Parts: sequence; C-alpha cells; structure tokens
Amino acid sequence: VQLQASGGGVMQPGDSLTLSCAASGFSLDTFTIGWFRQAPGKEREAVACISLRDGDIFYSDSVKGRFSISGDDAKNMVYLQTNTLKPEDTGTYICAADYTLTARAMGVMNPSDYYQLDLWGKGTLVTVSS
Repeated sequence: VQLQASGGGVMQPGDSLTLSCAASGFSLDTFTIGWFRQAPGKEREAVACISLRDGDIFYSDSVKGRFSISGDDAKNMVYLQTNTLKPEDTGTYICAADYTLTARAMGVMNPSDYYQLDLWGKGTLVTVSS
C-alpha cells in the first residue's frame, strides 16, 4: 500500500507542470487525496485536496486560480495541474490519502495534525527559478 508522486522538475516562472500521484495496493475512489508542499525552511502546507467519493475540492489561497486537482479512478491516479508557476511554488510536492476527512477538512488541518492522515507518499521536487 503506497502513494508515489512524480512529475517534478526545474521550471521557469510562468511555466506549467502536471504532477501525478499514483496509488498501489488500494483503490483511491473512496479516499480524499491531498497535495502538500514542503518548501525549504517552511512548514508543510496543503495546496489542493480532492474527495474522490463526492468530488469535493479544496485549494489554498496561494494556488487558487492557478492549480487544478483531478482524479482518474480508472488509472488510480490523482493529478495536480500547476499553471503560472511562481518562485514561491518551489518545494517538494507530496500526496497523502485519508479515508475519513473531507477535502476541506484536510485542507485546513493544522500541520501539527498531519501525522493523523492515513497514508503519505514520497514527494517530487519542483523548482521554479529564472
């Protein structure tokens, strides 16, 4: 049972990039999946979450209007489409899953409570620099 994020890279400001979160050993279609960002020297934060049960979606204010989260039940994948990237989007992007939480509940969690999420995957690094 694991999650694996992929798709990171070195980008320029204004670029777009699609990140993927692949699940193995379980089906994502009853879970809420969140994309979290760990920037250097900063606290981990939720940037986008989606409940694959009901389609509920949460975006942090820092990415709203620029990022888009979606899921593909057939492929057991969740994607994060990142547009108009900024240097402050730099960080390791990590996906996590929880069976109980709604997308909004996951998105507004206190970072000190992140340990409660059911499953964390390994991250993928996104660097935005000119």
